[in-house]
Amino acid sequence: MLERRAAVRALMADRPADLLVVAGLGTPGYDLFAAGDHDANFYLWGAMGGAAMIGLGLALAQPDRPILVLTGDGEALMGLGALATIGAQRPANLLVVVLDNGHFGETGMQPSHTSLGTDLPRVAEACGFAWSETVRDMAGIEAIRPRLATPAGPGLVRAIIGAEPTPKALPARDGAYLATRFRAQLGLAPG
Repeated sequence: MLERRAAVRALMADRPADLLVVAGLGTPGYDLFAAGDHDANFYLWGAMGGAAMIGLGLALAQPDRPILVLTGDGEALMGLGALATIGAQRPANLLVVVLDNGHFGETGMQPSHTSLGTDLPRVAEACGFAWSETVRDMAGIEAIRPRLATPAGPGLVRAIIGAEPTPKALPARDGAYLATRFRAQLGLAPG
């Protein structure tokens, strides 16, 4: 089983320069920020279930850039329709990494459906993803790192992590700052 912060830190080490990362609500965002803030990170606040769809939109709008969605099992379960839509659209530049601790961490650590038998990689395959896999150790994380540059996707990785609480690491949440930063990520003029 992986320690979540170490896994995300290893995943983001030497990240491709053009990689855009969308972090889902709560702990995935804290983990990404703790691994090192970056201008191409987009942290979601109050948008549970939206990470995969935002990642899909970016993948379709920026087909020459790799897109990573870093989310949790609760959010992935909430957005199963997003997986179906991603499978139907088949963006080759999109990778979804689900940090799966088997719990709904943002609402009180109730057991999630992944701890009750839902197999997200099989769900992704049934939705039409090009590939999926489960990783349980750092060797697995290291093996998927090259796919950040060329996802050959859509792909989904279920990273089995522990359910231990981690301290919050909070990026800026100022709307004007985030809008300016996000526009810069996409190469757009300031709004």
